[in-house]
Amino acid sequence: MTAPATRDLPVVVIGAGPIGLAAAAHLLERQLTPLVLESGPAAASSVRDWSHVRLFSPWGEVTDPAAEKLLAPTGWTRPDETAYPTGGDWVEQYLQPLADTLGDRVRYGATVTGVSRAGRDRIVDTGRDSQPFVVHLTAADGREERLFAGAVIDASGTWTTPSPAGASGLAALGEKAAADRITYRVPDLKDPAVRARYAGKRTAVIGSGASAFTALAALADLAKDETATHVVWILRRGISGSTFGGGESDQLPARGALGLAAKAAVDHGHARAVTGFRAEAIDRDGDGRLILAGEDGRRLDPVDEIIVLTGFRPDLSFLSEIRLGLDERLQAPTALAPLIDPNVHSCGTVYPHGVNELSHPEQDVYLVGMKSYGRAPTFLAMTGYEQVRSITAALAGDREAAERVELILPETGVCGGAGLFDEPDTTQNASCCTPVPAVLQIGAATPAGGC
Repeated sequence: MTAPATRDLPVVVIGAGPIGLAAAAHLLERQLTPLVLESGPAAASSVRDWSHVRLFSPWGEVTDPAAEKLLAPTGWTRPDETAYPTGGDWVEQYLQPLADTLGDRVRYGATVTGVSRAGRDRIVDTGRDSQPFVVHLTAADGREERLFAGAVIDASGTWTTPSPAGASGLAALGEKAAADRITYRVPDLKDPAVRARYAGKRTAVIGSGASAFTALAALADLAKDETATHVVWILRRGISGSTFGGGESDQLPARGALGLAAKAAVDHGHARAVTGFRAEAIDRDGDGRLILAGEDGRRLDPVDEIIVLTGFRPDLSFLSEIRLGLDERLQAPTALAPLIDPNVHSCGTVYPHGVNELSHPEQDVYLVGMKSYGRAPTFLAMTGYEQVRSITAALAGDREAAERVELILPETGVCGGAGLFDEPDTTQNASCCTPVPAVLQIGAATPAGGC
């Protein structure tokens, strides 16, 4: 089959989450044709998985201007811009209505399995840029299909590829075998079945970002009612003044409050912290409970459940025939990586950015949203909205608008800003000194050698 002319083709957007839907709205505003491919049965399938979790950005910062213009004729009005939605609120009051407005420009049950240039694998140079993209997908009924695209915007996120418990970046030995007792999501303790799973049990929470804070606070509330509930909080680094984020100094107040809630949970004795612990293996005792073993030879007391909240990473498997320029550490676009690297940026802001920082050797393909950040943890929704505004301007030929910055981000309000999120291990920068392996009760004296 002869590939059609690129100018006649849609821009394929992978993922009908917040950034993918915003990309479609901006494309329409630029009189370009979007086709959004969503693997789930409805819009924002990943957000629905954490519908019980409250965002630390208010409504005024999680809706996109172009999307609002598209929604306005339908009678939609933005919720109170000062209120903080849950994931479920975000879906119900904004994301699904936006997808409904886009209509048949959004296709559900379409899982992208490969992207390439028509008739060109990643090796071939000749005529490459003049060829359209070919997108392979699997439909909801299992059929394999092929679509052509003039450009590709990958907004598929990182939610489906959480990082493991193992400190090496690989699964800990025994982690897969213990899958029935491990979750990589913040549990919804309002669900009776989920509540029963953790009530009266001993649970280990691994991680030091916002999701870990949320889990700690929720389990602490559970412990008030179910006194036999115990939490072990496992950190790969030490405890420092920045461990719990910016507190009242954070320019995202809800984020600061979340850190303070986690601190209160441990200060009041609902959780015990284990610092400087790098998980290497997960074993079972004679009763089937789980034992975490560290690289330093320590073996922790048995737990009934483990919640792993160590961040996320991009799935690049279906882009293997595309020429991407990615940082070797973060798996983020090469020009963007220095701006978001948690090994360096523990204070200040992540600068707004657009098409220049998000371009790849392969022309007209872009990773946006959480996926553009690779393994870095500092993403905000409005950053993604600025990304797609810039990219769609470039695709429409408006280079001046593409290179113009139209976003001012709030500051983190705290040194050690990487510690505010579901983070990779950045021990050497995220605390004031090298952590000393220790077990401590927060609020007690810091052990010798600690920060």
